[in-house]
Amino acid sequence: MVPILLATVIVAAAIFAFLNGFRDASSAVALSVRTRALTPTIAVLLAGLFNFIGALLGVALAEALTHRLFTMPAGANGLILLLAALAGACLWGVYQWWRGYPSSSTHALIGGLVGASVGSALIGNPPLQGINSTLLTLVVLPLLLSPAIAFVLGFAAVYPTAWASRNTQPSLVNRRTRQLQSVAGAAVAFGHGLQDGQRTTAVVLFALVAAGAAGDGAVPGWVPVFTAVLLTAGTLCGGWRISYTLGQRLVRVDPLRGFVAQMVSAGLLFVGAIGLALPLSTTHTVTSAIAGAGQNQRFSVMNGRLMLRIVGMWVATPIACALLGAVFFLALSPLA
Repeated sequence: MVPILLATVIVAAAIFAFLNGFRDASSAVALSVRTRALTPTIAVLLAGLFNFIGALLGVALAEALTHRLFTMPAGANGLILLLAALAGACLWGVYQWWRGYPSSSTHALIGGLVGASVGSALIGNPPLQGINSTLLTLVVLPLLLSPAIAFVLGFAAVYPTAWASRNTQPSLVNRRTRQLQSVAGAAVAFGHGLQDGQRTTAVVLFALVAAGAAGDGAVPGWVPVFTAVLLTAGTLCGGWRISYTLGQRLVRVDPLRGFVAQMVSAGLLFVGAIGLALPLSTTHTVTSAIAGAGQNQRFSVMNGRLMLRIVGMWVATPIACALLGAVFFLALSPLA
């Protein structure tokens, strides 16, 4: 049964990585397409390439992440925990995409793991050790801090950028910032690969360790390639529902503010991944930076009701995925 469960977890991880790229393609391409800096095809190809590179280079970050998360029970019980969490996160991700809401795959996965762990404890099986601290550091604190920081930085960064271009014709400013958005979009995609690639890599590593197919902390060479390929495939397919939400429904920005929002997002993702070894939600970071930069205009174009609904979905994500993870674990527990 363990080999079958391991194969099933790897398939579920592949679906999770694909959906991650599919939904989060909007993070890198929405503003570039909205401001006509890039065509949709070029924007998606650029995002796919740099997502792939970022996911490959995130191996060391994934190794560090696994040691900070939790201790996985060995055998079938640990594999069912992972499978239940992945199933809940994937189901919620599809629902959010259908509604057109940007939400965090990281929070969905951690929420699913928390729920699966609770389900395991309810029937007398060992839960995940250390999951409470993981919930605090990877869900609660980032949910409270990263959107606020991204919004403030996006709002504030408009001032020096606008000041630097104060003596330049608006048409020339728009043309130059559109050109710079190609670099900024690639930077966001690279940061997304660094951040989100390590999630799937860590899940597969946990599954291999639980099945006894790999040593603790040792990442087989095929795992980051597996993650990068699936993340890139999802990005190339593109989730345009969420791109439309970010680029059209939430707030409409000019090329200058689009460039500012993308650079703020990329900077925060790099600092989180490389400087602090802290997983940040690409969705939360990009959405909040767009809102901050868009709010700093002479006239308000923010869709406040939509922003409140998005924030509400961010809060609901770990809760809903915890419930789904518990339900899926209890349904799958007879296989243990």
